[in-house]
Amino acid sequence: MKIALYQGPGLINDPAGSFLLLAEKASQAALEGADLLILPEMFLSGYNIGPDNALKHAVTPEGLAPAQDIAAAQKIALAFGYPELVGDKVANSAVLIGPDGGILLNYRKSHLFGDLDRAMFKAVGTEFPVAELGGFKIGLLICYDIEFPEPARRLALAGADIILIPTAQMQPYEQVARHVLPARAYENQVYTAYANHSGDDDGLSYVGLSSICGPDGTVLAMAGLGEDMLFAEFSLDHQKAVRAADPFFTDRRPALYGPIASY
Repeated sequence: MKIALYQGPGLINDPAGSFLLLAEKASQAALEGADLLILPEMFLSGYNIGPDNALKHAVTPEGLAPAQDIAAAQKIALAFGYPELVGDKVANSAVLIGPDGGILLNYRKSHLFGDLDRAMFKAVGTEFPVAELGGFKIGLLICYDIEFPEPARRLALAGADIILIPTAQMQPYEQVARHVLPARAYENQVYTAYANHSGDDDGLSYVGLSSICGPDGTVLAMAGLGEDMLFAEFSLDHQKAVRAADPFFTDRRPALYGPIASY
């Protein structure tokens, strides 16, 4: 499977324009032979937009029909973040759309980051679903979620081979991009794709540094500070070899870990 990752400034408070940008980047990725394109957190609306705009631009998954049409037209899977309307609440969500335009996964951020997130969103996410695409099992997390070991481990234990992470990582958290992502990939023996914004956004300076990592922790591709499109190949055979060489999941002793959840 060939993965494409778009890092860029995106558009703020302009969902219609964001769908056009999505179509442009999907076409670019498809021309390069990519099977899947991942884009940043809250790609459709911009991230640092405040609670009023988050509610204004929030949609149910049915509101993602333009993205579904793009995926089907380009025959490419798409993963990106958007503000989801859940009843009268707004969730920070991410979707995985298949190359036929069908929605394969819809994930709601489970760990909100500080006052910035909590002012805009409600932590309604409690599930960690996995879907199959191209022979791989794929899970989604969003930004801050990957900074905790437990969500990624839950997905790995559910059989995920790939974890896609739309993010809006800002200064001064370069260490997450540089160190945490390879570690999460290594300890869970999964591929990761971490798609960040670039540039500045109403006082936030994004670190860029989007990355694609292999199941042995190797950084297969990493962006700098500016707009970029990354590509990498994912191989089930390579992943099986990594897991055979270091049988972490066979050697685990879950009976020893139970008390962790009670602290």
